[in-house]
Amino acid sequence: MSNKNIILKAENISKQYRLGTVGTGTLSHDLNRFWHRIRGKEDPYLKVGEVNDRSSKGTSDYVWALKDINFEVEAGEVLGIIGKNGAGKSTLLKILSKVTAPTTGSIKSRGRIASLLEVGTGFNPELTGRENIYLNGAILGMTKKEITSKLDEIIDFSGCERYIDTPTKRYSSGMTVRLAFAVAAFLEPEILVVDEVLAVGDAEFQKKAIGKMQDISREGGRTVLFVSHNMAAVKSLCTRGMLIENGTIKFLGEIDQTLDLYNKQNKAVKSEIKWDANKAPGNKNAIIKSVKIYTKSGLNYIEEDAFLEVIFENFLENQSLNVSISIFDEQETYLIASPNLDRKKYNKGVFKSVCKLDKNIFNNTKYLFTILLLGENNQLIAQLNNIIAIDFNEKGINRGDFHGHWSGALRPYFKWTNSEIEVY
Repeated sequence: MSNKNIILKAENISKQYRLGTVGTGTLSHDLNRFWHRIRGKEDPYLKVGEVNDRSSKGTSDYVWALKDINFEVEAGEVLGIIGKNGAGKSTLLKILSKVTAPTTGSIKSRGRIASLLEVGTGFNPELTGRENIYLNGAILGMTKKEITSKLDEIIDFSGCERYIDTPTKRYSSGMTVRLAFAVAAFLEPEILVVDEVLAVGDAEFQKKAIGKMQDISREGGRTVLFVSHNMAAVKSLCTRGMLIENGTIKFLGEIDQTLDLYNKQNKAVKSEIKWDANKAPGNKNAIIKSVKIYTKSGLNYIEEDAFLEVIFENFLENQSLNVSISIFDEQETYLIASPNLDRKKYNKGVFKSVCKLDKNIFNNTKYLFTILLLGENNQLIAQLNNIIAIDFNEKGINRGDFHGHWSGALRPYFKWTNSEIEVY
């Protein structure tokens, strides 16, 4: 890294995975690799493999999760990494954090790298929150004295003071994320790597975390790599953006340009999706067979009711199931959620759950819907992020002079009354 401001550099990073059951039928491949290596030849399987497209079946046993990734990050920069599920974002962060090694290429960096990749990463569940703070600090190369000097700030920011001497296996996922982020941020790494794990935290903590990341980049001169599906958070925090598509860099540049390109890709989101039984999202307890959003006219007028339909199949007797939806705008800003509060027990079979979206609420724009299927004790069975969309239009009836796109995410038609109090 000749440029003294470059703190992280990725050169020709590629990551290849073998599909199927791990450990089955790989001996011949290992021997073939060994035979090529002792003869000084290239790994033969680097020449095979297909693009990382999760929506197609493919014909090769090998897939490139990442292919020829090259970029540089300057000190103090906040780089937002966005892309659809399965694009390769998390794989890239794991390589940058040295959790896994690239198949080809190299990473060059200066200083310590702290990462927050998954809930509980780097925590020993048998140790208390306080003990895990010291453990993580030691992993980052800090002395006990250095960690102790930051201890009170970490505990205060996390909001877990009451439970700090309780084993972290007793923590909720949100509490674990709070403490893990506080440790990563306050122990002052030169590079902070944050995956979309922050989505587990509540809105108040997400706001605090984003503010802290802004502080450590602007005031502390530290570098942040941030992966999120919350486009509003990415826009407010990041100075540059990287769009990853099927394991390759589709675009790298100004954050606004990156988000615009990503939003254009999402224009193709459908209003109805069906799955075959062997591909349906879910688990052994239940699956989602189809999701659909529609209006009776088919013209998607704001002035008519819309309906979101989820068809699911239950495999267990007397199982409690519940469908919940979350609604996002075109920039993937989280707007509202609506769980089905009519929770009931289902026998084995196929069922339909329909949510009525009242007329005169939505704006003259596009909305994305995330679908959740929850089981007993709200256990997550399936989560489909921004899986379907509806683009609302306007008749103009009862809207007076107010036509087109109003300001704001929603445009409810509230009724007003006028009355005389006193006339002169």
